[in-house]
Amino acid sequence: MTRIPPAALILGLSGLIPFVWGAATVLSPDLLAFSQGMFGRRLTAHVVLQGYGVVILCFMSGVIWGFATRAAGRIAATGYALSVLPALWAFFFGLSPWPPTALVALGAGFVALLMIDWMFWSQGLAPPWWMRLRLILTGVVVPCLAVGAFL
Repeated sequence: MTRIPPAALILGLSGLIPFVWGAATVLSPDLLAFSQGMFGRRLTAHVVLQGYGVVILCFMSGVIWGFATRAAGRIAATGYALSVLPALWAFFFGLSPWPPTALVALGAGFVALLMIDWMFWSQGLAPPWWMRLRLILTGVVVPCLAVGAFL
């Protein structure tokens, strides 16, 4: 694996802010009260974890679609089919009216996405540094979702 480009690393880590914020507001009653007072319920705890998790899984579907465009034939067709799975998963399971259930489903979706990422990376369709970045990001996202699901 090669070095992650600084822009990709900085923007990827920045994208973790809502996940970390959501988990932090679940863990800290004082931060929860502050967040609800400052931002309202929409950007706090389970609501932000669930909403942002759905958004990011859908975003990642687009990224994977882009990798599939670099392939041809059966590999491209398989890639296109796999690329829609994260968005469909988010739609059918991440929008559950029961946040703990949705957060567990989203966590599973991010773990499955990591396997799809690996497939594209191992075929040379993703950048050489891709898995290094995805492991870092998924290593933060899944525990944050777990905090929301189980606490």
